[in-house]
Amino acid sequence: MAAWLPWGSAMGAAYGTAKSGTGIAAMSVMRPELIMKSIIPVVMAGIIAIYGLVVAVLIANSLTDGITLYRSFLQLGAGLSVGLSGLAAGFAIGIVGDAGVRGTAQQPRLFVGMILILIFAEVLGLYGLIVALILSTK
Repeated sequence: MAAWLPWGSAMGAAYGTAKSGTGIAAMSVMRPELIMKSIIPVVMAGIIAIYGLVVAVLIANSLTDGITLYRSFLQLGAGLSVGLSGLAAGFAIGIVGDAGVRGTAQQPRLFVGMILILIFAEVLGLYGLIVALILSTK
């Protein structure tokens, strides 16, 4: 069961991709030359899913018949850590990506600020990955 817990990373990545994608679609009508520059939130949202995949593979590879209760709870915590932090990071990336891309179409100077906020949102998922790696390698 613990191997399924990183699903939150995939859900967060899906939400971030969809929300950022709608912003890109709306922005591309006004400024089609900025489409490639506006793909950054979608890429950053996809990275969140990779964090969950890494932890799910680590958990699945460590499953054996004689696993202890202590080890099971460590894996549960690792899956919850990366899953919930990935869900939060994906939501943050989606909201910031949507608003940031639309704002950048109207005022190009907002691009650097959008990237900085996206980096801070991505770090939430990275923190969850670090905690999950520490828990799963104990």
